[in-house]
Amino acid sequence: MNNETRSIDLVTTYLQNLQSSITNTLNELDKKETFVIDKWDRPEGGGGESRILKNGAIFEQAGVSFSHIHGDELPPSATKSRPELAGKKFQAMGISLVIHPLNPYIPTTHANLRFFIAKDMKGDLIWWFGGGFDLTPYYPFHDDVISWHQNAYDACNPFGEDLYPRFKKWCDEYFFLKHRNETRGVGGLFFDDFNELGFDKSFEFIKAIGDQFLLAYLPIVEAHKDHPYGQRERNFQLYRRGRYVEFNLLFDRGTLFGLQSGGRTESILMSLPPIVKWEYNWNPETNSPEELLYKKYLTPTDWLKNNKKRPSNESH
Repeated sequence: MNNETRSIDLVTTYLQNLQSSITNTLNELDKKETFVIDKWDRPEGGGGESRILKNGAIFEQAGVSFSHIHGDELPPSATKSRPELAGKKFQAMGISLVIHPLNPYIPTTHANLRFFIAKDMKGDLIWWFGGGFDLTPYYPFHDDVISWHQNAYDACNPFGEDLYPRFKKWCDEYFFLKHRNETRGVGGLFFDDFNELGFDKSFEFIKAIGDQFLLAYLPIVEAHKDHPYGQRERNFQLYRRGRYVEFNLLFDRGTLFGLQSGGRTESILMSLPPIVKWEYNWNPETNSPEELLYKKYLTPTDWLKNNKKRPSNESH
């Protein structure tokens, strides 16, 4: 087995197992509905499996998709910063998920892990990992945000003390809606073109991020799944979901890559919320919970600045 085949097999196996682990866990938590499996093929090469849960007791819609595609030529979104790969054969695989809970007190969340491999003009392998996870609350709880970032820190720290601050900053900058002058949520981790640790160690890092996701998100879901809410909170949730749509359609690299590479549109756009609304020139009431979100949580913040940062091997 050559290095290219070994790398692809290792990553594919992990991502498919992670997809199953996450969907099985969410099935058990929701109880009302389960994920429907939708396998698909890509005419240009490859395919994938999308798993969708709709109208659950906890999750209004959740999508967890695995894809493994290959082709003879990269789309423009991928070669813009890598012109040496223009016209080269490639393989790309990844898992992507977006969870839109029903209760406005549970945040929406997004995570993805991806691996890209191709050969440059000299025939040398070019590869990198990318991914991360981020949180988009509507009615945020400070302790949840701290816990979320603590989990992000714990996943990164064993691989280098610089990784969490680097990738946290990258996340804040990436998930920023320039036309709104606000972040999409409270951030987390985002990285791309990651290969600096060599394949084996970089792969271990990716697995640490993937394995940490449910540890970070499930306690938040459990804490707020029974929180009472009314039409006011529901309306605000639907309004804020509009920001999710705006970001994904205007800025998201994964969406652009998927559409430009001939990916399956239904799977690419599964991240969009099932119900959303826009209101012209809406502004929150003064001193309202909605205003708190805008004033305190939609700007880049060092959430762990005043909290003890514990290495992953310390007990919580």
